[in-house]
Amino acid sequence: MATALIVDQQPFAGSSPAAEVVEASSAQARVPGKALDVIAPASGASTSVEVSRRLFTSSPVAVLADPADAEAQRVAVATATGLGAPVLLDGPDAPAELARLKASTVLTFGSTQKVLHARAVPVDDTRAAAEVTRLRGDVDPSPEDLGVIVLSTSAQADAAAVATARSAGAHVLEAAGADPRTSPEAAAYIAEHPGDPVLALGTPFAEVSYPLEAVRKGLKQPSGGYLALGDRLYTAMYGHPGAPQLGVLGEQGVRASVRRVERLARKYRRVTDRTVVPTFEIIATVASSSPGKDKDYSTETSIAKLEPMIDAAQKAGVYVVLDLQPGRTDFLTQAKRYRSLLERPNVGLALDPEWRLKRKQKHLAQIGSVSVAEVNRTSAWLADLTREKALPQKLFVLHQFSLAMIKDRSRLNTSHPELATVIHVDGSGPQGAKQGTWKTLRRGAPADVGWGWKNFIDEDSPMLNVPQTWRKVRPHPDLVTYQ
Repeated sequence: MATALIVDQQPFAGSSPAAEVVEASSAQARVPGKALDVIAPASGASTSVEVSRRLFTSSPVAVLADPADAEAQRVAVATATGLGAPVLLDGPDAPAELARLKASTVLTFGSTQKVLHARAVPVDDTRAAAEVTRLRGDVDPSPEDLGVIVLSTSAQADAAAVATARSAGAHVLEAAGADPRTSPEAAAYIAEHPGDPVLALGTPFAEVSYPLEAVRKGLKQPSGGYLALGDRLYTAMYGHPGAPQLGVLGEQGVRASVRRVERLARKYRRVTDRTVVPTFEIIATVASSSPGKDKDYSTETSIAKLEPMIDAAQKAGVYVVLDLQPGRTDFLTQAKRYRSLLERPNVGLALDPEWRLKRKQKHLAQIGSVSVAEVNRTSAWLADLTREKALPQKLFVLHQFSLAMIKDRSRLNTSHPELATVIHVDGSGPQGAKQGTWKTLRRGAPADVGWGWKNFIDEDSPMLNVPQTWRKVRPHPDLVTYQ
């Protein structure tokens, strides 16, 4: 690999190339004007240029590297870091950026386009680090803290842009999955520097604004942490207050329900190291055999009736999922009825397509179904509400025991960072059949979803006990519900 020192052809007034390189210390960095700026160019070369544009006002020294030569880039990055200078990957935008930087000295690595009004002084790559030390003299290239955060999904993949950011004095953080909530180090730094503007590298960060807000404002789950899934297991009792025929949650009063779900959680803590979260899944709208006044075959429970159980749950650290059985109306219409409850940090939402009817259909005459478009409209509304009210990420649960229940499921939108989507496998009966349903629904499922398993106390033959559930249901579910 050939490397070269390229300097302006104008004569130096008693100076030398070495003195010119020392001027790297006079590079001028700047703080971006936006609180959040996502760079989404088409190539690594574009990314390096855009970072330079945002973080440097000028730099007498710059580095230019061949984007197709990995070794050239490696040495270029090390050299730029040693000089405290920006490093660009060669491309159509590089010449204009070098001109904007007023770079009179450009170090090139690998095969790059000719830099106008410059001459080359060869530098052997094996001596690059030593040469930088010699040329830099006693100048310390370590920049002052710029008060800017740069987010990357991979500092190695974004090496040139990251080196430029560090040369400017920015603090670089890696965030796997383009979500700083997934990195304890990134989350801690952002929380400690909530006023620092953020420069995010790449299109994966298109939805990063809410995760940033969550970290800056400390929007944590009632059980701790920023994310609803991950290292958590929700153990839930399902049903409707005062209606034992609809599930175990209705078999006792509010206080007794809290005690019972806490006992259930303790049993699961004996078999897993996950954070076990006791949970109520409350049927808020109940499928009805009669049309009712609104002719939708769904009985909507008043908020006043649900509040005592939700208040008790919140006080006891019990998570709540509101379950909708909408009949002939749609899920979004019903979800909006419970907006005030969904504005609580410990309340998520579940959709039950089995009880979603078309016109002229009635419950139990067929299995209901829902279009993925309706599901996506509902999740978008819930995500917007979560963001608007500055709430921690919510569970968004979809009940399913046949593929036909959610039409075009492959188009399910799971990209909302405000929501943790869970597909809850509801099959009942013999364990062989339940396992078959579990495997069928998991096959070809959308990415980034959690999974739920339901134990039916009366319908399963036999029902798995706690150790059996944890041992036999694989992969381990994120939500285990008892009905």
